[in-house]
Amino acid sequence: MEIKQKKLWFSLILLSVITTTALGEFGGPLLKGFYKESCPLAEEIVKHNVEVAVLKDPRMAASLLRLQFHDCFVLGCDASVLLDTHGDMVSEKQATPNVNSLRGFEVIDYIKYLLEDACPLTVSCSDILTMAARDSVFLRGGPWWEVLLGRRDSLKASFAGANQFIPAPNSSLDSLIVNFKQQGLNVQDLIALSGAHTIGKARCVSFKQRIVQPNMEQTFYVDEFKRQSTFRRVLRSQCKDSSRDNELSPLDIKTPAYFDNHYFINLLEGKGLLISDNVLVTEDHEGEIFRKVWEYAVDQDIFFMDFVESMLKMGSINVLTGVEGEIRENCRFVNV
Repeated sequence: MEIKQKKLWFSLILLSVITTTALGEFGGPLLKGFYKESCPLAEEIVKHNVEVAVLKDPRMAASLLRLQFHDCFVLGCDASVLLDTHGDMVSEKQATPNVNSLRGFEVIDYIKYLLEDACPLTVSCSDILTMAARDSVFLRGGPWWEVLLGRRDSLKASFAGANQFIPAPNSSLDSLIVNFKQQGLNVQDLIALSGAHTIGKARCVSFKQRIVQPNMEQTFYVDEFKRQSTFRRVLRSQCKDSSRDNELSPLDIKTPAYFDNHYFINLLEGKGLLISDNVLVTEDHEGEIFRKVWEYAVDQDIFFMDFVESMLKMGSINVLTGVEGEIRENCRFVNV
């Protein structure tokens, strides 16, 4: 077991080095150790405060990870999702995929406050999101990786973009593939990043269609004991009417508190919570995605390696660097 772990960490380090040299084609000169001189304790401050936040509220790990997804899929990884409505600019927080759904803004605010005290106008809000997402994964038992930093913050938000580009929980497989392709991400990125649903919870309103639609799942396991129908009955009883739309259910029913590969095992058993989870196996007519889901379900190390690679790739979408954008003093507003 020890040898296997060492091999995994060596592979992750090697992967990080390879990806660092290739990132130029995805969005700019992001670097390891970007704040080593200008703010040496930046990563430690983020890590410590994410850890405190997750200890207080274990669900916060998934919320902080989700914040980076919702940021990067709109305009790029530029912290536009953190901006509040101001003047003519409507906040992305008010868009349908985000309103009453995204969480963790106060955690980011507090980290930014501490970093401004330690190193004024130095660490960008978009880099804070990137570090917080990595630390959240690691704190829940997932892989650790060296983040690439040097992003700057946008001067605008896109309410329309948030409504257009963030995948819906009832998305078809084809629409998910197109959506990820628009961000420069491929099918393997889609599968690996979907594995983030191994932690976190979703509201009934997000998966109601999943429990009322005909049971068409094609699963690898013979459902001898009617586990799928039992699973759906439990969900149906929890979300039986619109008064329970905000009731929460874990995205991974087996190990909801741990970042592991059980999400993929759930998919093979027809127990993915969201329609957009289950389509990875039910609408994959070529079998390519199914084979990758099966590979991740069998070997957690492979999932972790691919997840890290896809997170690094996603984290470099349309980044602002150099003199582009700004370093916000307050993540909720552009500088005066």
